[in-house]
Amino acid sequence: MENYRKSSHTVYDIKYHIVWITKYRKPILRGVIGVRVRELIREICRAQDVEIIKGHVSKDHVHIFVSVPPDISVSKLVQKLKGKSAYKLLTEYKGLSRQFWGRHLWARGYFVASSGNITDEVVIKYIEEQGKEPVDDDFGVEEDI
Repeated sequence: MENYRKSSHTVYDIKYHIVWITKYRKPILRGVIGVRVRELIREICRAQDVEIIKGHVSKDHVHIFVSVPPDISVSKLVQKLKGKSAYKLLTEYKGLSRQFWGRHLWARGYFVASSGNITDEVVIKYIEEQGKEPVDDDFGVEEDI
C-alpha cells in the first residue's frame, strides 16, 4: 500500500497519461513560454491536489503522467489545465494573441490513458473469485449457529 494516496474517506491509486497539442500544432512552447506552461500546469495541479509523477513540455504538445483524486474526473482536470493555462498565456504574451485568434491556444480534444498496477484480467479473476471458499482450509468463515 506504499503507492496509494489517502483522503479522509478514500484510499486510491488513479493515474492518467494525458497529452494535448497546440492549435495547428504550432511550435510555440519553447523558451520562456515552455517554462511558463510548466509552471502553470504545476500550479493548477497543486490547487486540485493532483500529483504530477512525470511531465514534459515539447515544442507543440504537453505530456503529463498524474495521480488524480477520485472526486476529479479526467475531463474536468483537462478542462482546467487547458483553459487556465491558455487564458494566462494569452494574457501574458501578447504575441500569442496574434497567432491564435479567437483565444484558442490549444487544439480541441486530448489523449488520455489510465494506468494501474494490475491488469484487467486480474480484476476480472478477483471479482469471479468473490464468495468462493478458499482453496486450502487454513482460513475459513464461521457459520451462523
